[in-house]
Amino acid sequence: MREEISKKFQEILGENQVICREPMNRHTTFRIGGPADYFLTPESAEEIRAVIGYCREVKLPYFVLGNGSNLLVSDDGFRGAVIQIDHRMQELTVEGCEIRAQAGVLLSKVAATARDHSLTGFEFASGIPGTLGGGVSMNAGAYGGELKDVLVSVRVLDRDLQLRSLPVEELDLGYRHSRIQDEEMIVTDVTLRLDEGRQEDIVSRMNELREARTLKQPLEFPSAGSTFKRPEGYFAGKLIMDAGLAGFCVGDAQVSEKHCGFVINRGSATAGDVCELIERVQETIREKDGVQLEPEIRFLGFD
Repeated sequence: MREEISKKFQEILGENQVICREPMNRHTTFRIGGPADYFLTPESAEEIRAVIGYCREVKLPYFVLGNGSNLLVSDDGFRGAVIQIDHRMQELTVEGCEIRAQAGVLLSKVAATARDHSLTGFEFASGIPGTLGGGVSMNAGAYGGELKDVLVSVRVLDRDLQLRSLPVEELDLGYRHSRIQDEEMIVTDVTLRLDEGRQEDIVSRMNELREARTLKQPLEFPSAGSTFKRPEGYFAGKLIMDAGLAGFCVGDAQVSEKHCGFVINRGSATAGDVCELIERVQETIREKDGVQLEPEIRFLGFD
């Protein structure tokens, strides 16, 4: 059956876009994760639709991946197909103050393009390591900016695999949340609207944010970014720091001493290490402060 499925994927996508038993630690910023049975890299919305349609036909689990910057994959990997919307879907055009891009474009590339065209409003995203599609889905943000501030519309595949265009007003964008997540839509294309600016000011702001990240975030270690959502009325990192958990380790997974909101991989951390560390942190904060920390990262391949 495995060979038959692989052959069908190759018919849909081409041989070079299908890999079997691909280690997922190659495709997450955590550098953690066992193999996916099938790793697929489509080039268009039509290929995504065909692949998912076939997965549903043969009842094969599937997961849509961007840059893997907000994901922890099980040490056992994933028994199904990982569909990556990444480097094969990176078309990007600029018309006036609007940027239109496919979902696989990195947020950093969008920010660099905006800078090169003297467009301001996207500097906040210049250091976020995810893709545009993933960023829109979770309404990614940093340093006072969010995707919803500059988003005009998206094109998505809905649950029925129909292509739809949706304006930002219909996306219910909130803190790390969107209708896209709730209804399991897949972003394929995005339109942004920025403002005209002075290139030197844009460069200065991007440099300022890069310096702040380097100073405050553990960029020298693999991680999945902020591990926990911001609980209402609190900051997760401060709660963890005040509980004395800075530097706390389980195996090679560690609460960063530079920023306690990050769990880092010091070299050979397993997914099991990370999960145990997250649970220990949650238990400590729940008992000490009565606050339930919710993970911001996503989990794949776990029961």
